[in-house]
Amino acid sequence: MLPEQFRNRMMQMLQKEYPAFENSYAKPSCQSLRINELKGDVSKACGKVDFLEDKVVWAEGGYYYKEEGRPGKHPFHEAGVYYIQEASAMAPVTALDPKPGEKILDLCAAPGGKSTQIAVAMKGQGLLVCNEIHPQRAKILSENIERMGVVNALITNHEPAVLKAHFGEYFDRILVDAPCSGEGMFRKNEEAVKEWSPENVSMCAGRQKDILESAAGMLRPGGTMVYSTCTFAPQEDEGAISSFLTDHPEFRLVEIPHFPGMESGNPTYLEGICRMDFVTEESGAMQGELAKTVRLWPHKLKGEGHFMACLRKEGVKEGETFSSGGIQKGLPVGECREWLEFEKMYLRKSLTGQYLKFGDQLYLIPESMPSLKGLKVLRAGLHLGTVKKNRFEPSHALALSLKPEETVHTYDLTVKEAEEYLSGQTFQAEGEKGWYLITVEGYSLGWGKLAGGIMKNHYPKGLRK
Repeated sequence: MLPEQFRNRMMQMLQKEYPAFENSYAKPSCQSLRINELKGDVSKACGKVDFLEDKVVWAEGGYYYKEEGRPGKHPFHEAGVYYIQEASAMAPVTALDPKPGEKILDLCAAPGGKSTQIAVAMKGQGLLVCNEIHPQRAKILSENIERMGVVNALITNHEPAVLKAHFGEYFDRILVDAPCSGEGMFRKNEEAVKEWSPENVSMCAGRQKDILESAAGMLRPGGTMVYSTCTFAPQEDEGAISSFLTDHPEFRLVEIPHFPGMESGNPTYLEGICRMDFVTEESGAMQGELAKTVRLWPHKLKGEGHFMACLRKEGVKEGETFSSGGIQKGLPVGECREWLEFEKMYLRKSLTGQYLKFGDQLYLIPESMPSLKGLKVLRAGLHLGTVKKNRFEPSHALALSLKPEETVHTYDLTVKEAEEYLSGQTFQAEGEKGWYLITVEGYSLGWGKLAGGIMKNHYPKGLRK
């Protein structure tokens, strides 16, 4: 299954450990997910399903699960109670250590696992910019941000260099989960094996260098950046960081806490293995620092192959940082009458932020949102809904962002009833007419509108099962 040139290089790298590494490909992949704390307490969610097993020790809310549990088919998946995510892929966000209220960029964000993990740590406070260069993947990213109930994300579709020109040194933290040759995913993805070649590794390394260059220009002094890949190739891992540090002496590597099965990066992998034009004489002097990087090996832990490095930009943040494009101006409150009437009638809390309209679509954006002028934006903050003549129709994103106690009317379903709701079925119900937050065992799932004893189903038609 493994390409011969890949096998030869891995034998060089791992030597006596190589047989254990190759044998790991004969073992099934570990299945894992991450509980979404934006939806509520982790222990509560764990008590409602029977397919969870051991915890993923390096990620808050991370669990391995029994494959026969099929969590992707459970209504809790559609309610955003959890995100199915490979265990090793959870580690870079732990290293990033995001905090509420910060300005954070996930530069290569699709499909959204790491973005939603960052959002949980931010607790709805601050600004999370999620960027994806490929339009179709950016759409999937937007859908996952919505499903997980994230309210403070700006989703963009740009080359990193475009964002660098727009934002300047704006962000407190940046995650660069770089596109790579995917060697660490060979066990899970046969296509990655077929597409592998030494030429593709070199192409990826060149692209990663450009991405890191843009990211460096968007991090404020004193800020933190985490670089990660899902490959074993030294050229894309230790080599990429060595090259970056040579070009950017204002950055320093930061130690990353090791969990069982994790190992330090190995500068000796660069000797005679990768293209030496990525390892200059100057960078060779700093290769001792590369031991601060971290590798995750599939034969040493319950997860796939990953690499990560945490970098700190020297300097001190002086006052507030602003995007070079300035601040986005919001709508006057008086222009949001239909929404305010809906909010007063159906919500038990007032949402804070500024309002923004795209056509008849109303959004709530975080305070001090950077200017959107010139950006390709898929989602700006929380999509509240559609402004219609003398009325307001709430969005699916709004429903998924709410908890039952935050709405006036809720209607809770069993798992079986929720499966019928997800297929688009209406059902009989009693109560005051109007909008209801439909929930499944206490987790928001979508909207229903009650009239004449019938709950009309407002689950989006494009998502129905």
